[in-house]
Amino acid sequence: MPGILILDDDPDVALAARLALRRLGAVAVRNDPGQLIAALDEIAPDVLLLDMNFMPGASDGAAGLALLREVVARRDAPAVVVMTAYAEVELAVQALKGGAVDFITKPWPNERLVACVQAALARRAPATAVGELLGESAAMQSLRAQIAQVGASEASVLILGENGVGKELVARALHRASPRAAGPLLAVDMGSLPEALVESELFGHKRGSFTDARESRPGRFVAAASGTLFLDEIGNLPLPQQAKLLAALERREVTPVGSDKPVPVDVRVLAATNVPEAELFDARRFRPDLLYRLNTVVLRVPPLRERGAADVTGLLRHYLAHFAGAKPARDIDADALARLAAYRWPGNVRELRQACERATLLARGPVFTWADFGLVDRTAPAAPEEPTLDLEQREREAVQAALAQAEGNISQAARLLGVSRAALYRRLEKHGL
Repeated sequence: MPGILILDDDPDVALAARLALRRLGAVAVRNDPGQLIAALDEIAPDVLLLDMNFMPGASDGAAGLALLREVVARRDAPAVVVMTAYAEVELAVQALKGGAVDFITKPWPNERLVACVQAALARRAPATAVGELLGESAAMQSLRAQIAQVGASEASVLILGENGVGKELVARALHRASPRAAGPLLAVDMGSLPEALVESELFGHKRGSFTDARESRPGRFVAAASGTLFLDEIGNLPLPQQAKLLAALERREVTPVGSDKPVPVDVRVLAATNVPEAELFDARRFRPDLLYRLNTVVLRVPPLRERGAADVTGLLRHYLAHFAGAKPARDIDADALARLAAYRWPGNVRELRQACERATLLARGPVFTWADFGLVDRTAPAAPEEPTLDLEQREREAVQAALAQAEGNISQAARLLGVSRAALYRRLEKHGL
């Protein structure tokens, strides 16, 4: 279960955040910044929600920034989301430059807080990977060369690849190679945003523009000024919002929800998706004019299964050493190494990293064995056809039941099933519903 730690000296704020986030994992609260380091050692959270001011009347964020520096310097540090007031947007930008993955302004809608922490949890593995874009296969050498060539430009880049291949690492490398490296890199997981919050999240909103908009807040375009905005899983953006994103990119300005005054923006936009490239050219799913605006350059991140045994072996040894820390190094037995090199890695580098973390925690022998990694041997004979058909029928019935319960509302049905709208549309098409 993911771990979330909240540090805020206001017990009411901390309690509200804990109640909103409890369905995402185990949530712990600390009110005293002096307790933070001990809590990190004790809990080892995946995400830290960090307030920036701890003294009455303080608004400069100096205490929060000092804690942030201490946290991000730790081995396998949590993903840090900082909490600020609206007037502290410049402080949030400083925190992003200092290693925070995101920020949230107080007071927040609970949906926004949940989406923010969900995105931080999803990004934690690649964002804290110490090795960055490892691998000496021809595919990885080519990818790094393209990043070096494209990074120095202002071109929009579309990063394609399966889940877990490291698309955010590519975005970070592009940002570091750009003239905007001193500015913030702000990542937004479009797949985790509720549809109703997309415009507010990207463009900001004015106070009173909708229910719970108790304070004005800037959008991500404004917060990423002079830096890079990374729109992850852009393929999940609904068509109406695609049109508004296209207008913002073409005019280089955004209009906050509830305002009629556009705000100029200065950002470089990178986007990524796990949607197969051919499906992006389906106008029923993705606007062609937006696609052409985003894909000035296309970078394709190869799946791990296409990178060869040498890359797999190198990544295994790297992550096992990383998670072992100061413990004595252990080797991998020959049989396990051969099976790991031949494994298909459907979850790509993310799955490999998690398997290494699991093995480091659970292995008891002098060397790592296949069983230590907790993987399913996919070279085993395929399951009989009949159960597979049964699973297909069960999926169809589950989709039908969700649609009936939601009275045909696609967004609500997707929430009931725990999938994105795009994923639900694919299932509707698949089952002819």
